Amino acid sequence: MDIDLAAPPRRTGPRPTTSGVEIPHDQLDQFSPKEIRAALVEAAEALPGVFTGPSQVSEPSSLALRLRRPSGPWEAFLHPSRDEFGHIHRAGFLHLTLPRELLAPLTEAGWVEPHPISLRPEWPDTIVMLYAPRDEAELAVVVAAMRASWLQAA
Repeated sequence: MDIDLAAPPRRTGPRPTTSGVEIPHDQLDQFSPKEIRAALVEAAEALPGVFTGPSQVSEPSSLALRLRRPSGPWEAFLHPSRDEFGHIHRAGFLHLTLPRELLAPLTEAGWVEPHPISLRPEWPDTIVMLYAPRDEAELAVVVAAMRASWLQAA
């Protein structure tokens, strides 16, 4: 399925409830079913040059998406890491960076919200929470956004 992230489909239903704070910036409901989260992790691990493991910047149970040879700009990474462009939480939501031109369309369509830490000048304004996919159709959009993040960082 080809997803145009510049004009993404609307996410159905209300936005998930989130903590709204810097740490922990958590999604509190509308989690991914186990098989959808497993498919998301599989898609992440299939990205060329990506390796996974404990996050360098988040809770230890989140799965970091790191690059073996990162070459993207400063705003493509979750700092202070120099190679982690995102991570997947146990509930299926992600924190990751997105290309700036995708921030508004994905926010307006109900897929992401800015990470509160991105309001600090020492952090990139490209960091978002990408809500947990609840089904195969949502998984396709989330994987497309994750790929856009990867492309920016690679």
